[in-house]
Amino acid sequence: MAQVDQHWSLPPGPLQDWLTPPFTPTEQNGFLYGRGAADMKGSLAAMLTASQRFLQQNSSHQGQLAFLITSDEEGIAKHGTKKVVDWLINQNKSIDWCIVGEPSSSDALGDVIKNGRRGSLNATLTVLGKQGHIAYPQLAENPIHTAIPFLNELTNVEWDQGNAFFQPTSLQISNIHAGSGTTNVISGSLTLQFNFRFSPEVTHNQLQERVEELLAKHHLTYQMEWQLSGQPFLTKPGKLLSAASSAIESVTGISPELSTNGGTSDGRFIATLGCEVIELGPCNQTIHQVNECIKTNDLDQLSLIYEHIMQKLL
Repeated sequence: MAQVDQHWSLPPGPLQDWLTPPFTPTEQNGFLYGRGAADMKGSLAAMLTASQRFLQQNSSHQGQLAFLITSDEEGIAKHGTKKVVDWLINQNKSIDWCIVGEPSSSDALGDVIKNGRRGSLNATLTVLGKQGHIAYPQLAENPIHTAIPFLNELTNVEWDQGNAFFQPTSLQISNIHAGSGTTNVISGSLTLQFNFRFSPEVTHNQLQERVEELLAKHHLTYQMEWQLSGQPFLTKPGKLLSAASSAIESVTGISPELSTNGGTSDGRFIATLGCEVIELGPCNQTIHQVNECIKTNDLDQLSLIYEHIMQKLL
């Protein structure tokens, strides 16, 4: 079992908007408030208490429990889990099952298990033009104008249709900038950032090639930087999913839904080892928000779910 923690550096937002100090865990009205309470320090606490009970009751269990706690998941993720995976490969060590404590639940604890994730591909594109006076456009080349037809086509491409497990690949532009803020100067460049969340029906190389074909089609002069955050992965029904589903039903009475929607997690790195990987944690309704919180009863139940999984697997 592996736990990945991502929020040592996630800012709390305006302190005056918090009901309680964001970095002081505070119980109030049946909730535990604090940055990371739901995403995902609560899961870590539930795993630790579950492990403690399991080990006390099963001193001769078969197998090993390991915890992986990192602070390098939310951003570029150059270190953390990536380095541990490299070490495991170099040491010829294997993992059978991995549970990431991401807040996978939607409306009620245990209603969703993430059994995979889409891939993530980032791009920074700079379209080059020629700066000039806005009154003499014939002496300049406006990259905003030349980029608009390309962007219109880019945002209307159907990249794939997904499959039974994954939504179709989607593209979203997250940032765009050109000019110096003045009204009488044509910018010499336009820079934008966009991201693909892609299904296994297309590769990141195919996405890059398609974008560059569109750039050539529209005769743009450009500079491009690509950054692959992770490949898609899928855990099919097996011992881990069976144990997790059974544990959730035993503790909550809920039959969980399997999903690959949402963002990325360090599960994408663990999955390269060939093991079964799922994400199972509390409700995600307040994550990354002011007044992030989790029901204290959900913490207790999540701990029981993790304990049941250990009992079934070990």
